[in-house]
Amino acid sequence: MRIGIDLGGTNIAAGLVDVSCAIIAKDSVRTPAGADAIVSAMADLTRSLCQKAGVETIESAGVGSPGSIDASAGVVVFSNNLHFRNVPLADMLSERLGVLVKIGNDANAAALGEARAGAAKGRESMILVTLGTGVGGGIIIGGEIYDGFNGMAGEVGHTVIVKDGALCTCGRKGCWEAYTSATGLIRMTKEAMERAPDSLMHKITRDMGKVSGRTAFAAERRGDAAAGAVVSAYLSYTACGLANLINLFQPAVLCLGGGIANEGQTLIERLEPLLEPECFDVGERKTVLRLAELGNDAGIIGAALL
Repeated sequence: MRIGIDLGGTNIAAGLVDVSCAIIAKDSVRTPAGADAIVSAMADLTRSLCQKAGVETIESAGVGSPGSIDASAGVVVFSNNLHFRNVPLADMLSERLGVLVKIGNDANAAALGEARAGAAKGRESMILVTLGTGVGGGIIIGGEIYDGFNGMAGEVGHTVIVKDGALCTCGRKGCWEAYTSATGLIRMTKEAMERAPDSLMHKITRDMGKVSGRTAFAAERRGDAAAGAVVSAYLSYTACGLANLINLFQPAVLCLGGGIANEGQTLIERLEPLLEPECFDVGERKTVLRLAELGNDAGIIGAALL
């Protein structure tokens, strides 16, 4: 039995994971401030889960953390969300639990979870792309995480698809994240609403209380032309970035997660014909585009497998 911990800026989620990658018990707590407090909260959560499940010993623990990770040293080099810089997280938690602790980037851990127990189970290569507030990614090659020589590979959202385009939070212009994240979609939706004061998107925004990543999709389903243009542009940008990943890595499975993926199988069906002419592949062996299956559990399961 192993513990998998998904460390976030708001919540810490943890689960007891068995040899079949099933979560036996899970729970979460709010993330406190400061490295010592966070490590103590993770240790307390682990003990609580073990007690509730009647588990006396665990084999190991894994933590998926946001930020730049030196997995071999067990150090969070930098995490803006957690205000971490060079925090020896693995050793700190190992001292409290008395077991081996491994850490990795949270997106990489989620990709590992989907690769071993989710949408890409049984496949040796896959890429997970999360379409949320930002655009995250995790790359699995040969069944293992590929994170580069410095632990920072997989930042798929910060590849440029529009030269000198919209400013990204990373400081570059034209990043895929600036167009394909929920943040980018909201920006494009607001711009379209300014150009189209009679658009149904205004009513939907009033009903929802704010513009969200669902606004344009919801209005398009009701026949709104301005919303349709937003969704069409969004899908085009998304397909561009996905095609780049396929052409670079030719993964067996390209998996989509995050809030925008809640559009479901229709999102896959609309992206596939856009990808076809953009992908450099021939014959019958082609990358399969799938929705992520594990949801928030992917990070827990992947962390346990680190």
